[in-house]
Amino acid sequence: MRRDSRLSGVLHVLLHMAEQPGPQTSETLARAMNTNPVVVRRIMAGLRDQGFVSSEKGHGGGWTIAADFEAVTLREIYDALGRPEMLAMGNRTDAPGCLVEQTVNAALGQAFDEAEALLLNWFGEITLAQLSEDFHARLSDLGGAVTLENAHEA
Repeated sequence: MRRDSRLSGVLHVLLHMAEQPGPQTSETLARAMNTNPVVVRRIMAGLRDQGFVSSEKGHGGGWTIAADFEAVTLREIYDALGRPEMLAMGNRTDAPGCLVEQTVNAALGQAFDEAEALLLNWFGEITLAQLSEDFHARLSDLGGAVTLENAHEA
């Protein structure tokens, strides 16, 4: 099963955007995310709808950060993405009338629910500013500067 990495990708691109002056085009952000600009536009539109980014069309336009990194949590970004599935595992549903399947699904379902609640709680405790601070500490350790063009060379 393929993992959904949208949250990781969006956080990645938001941190890149915070380091760059001015608006960033979908094409530039797509290079940072190693994806297609159409994918970037689709994802960023959801963030724009929630007020996390803004966009301007035309020459010199692009995407800019519109929210305070101190106030925005990973949970809010996760919610803006439409709450993608967190866990790759799930319950079997081939025989819903089977008492064994019901028993197993009840036990696993509770564990899955608790794991998801724990992750969501943790996401609510981490802000974009905290991610940015960690990034800057790592950058300082390397003694360099980062651009969207050289960020993935380390």
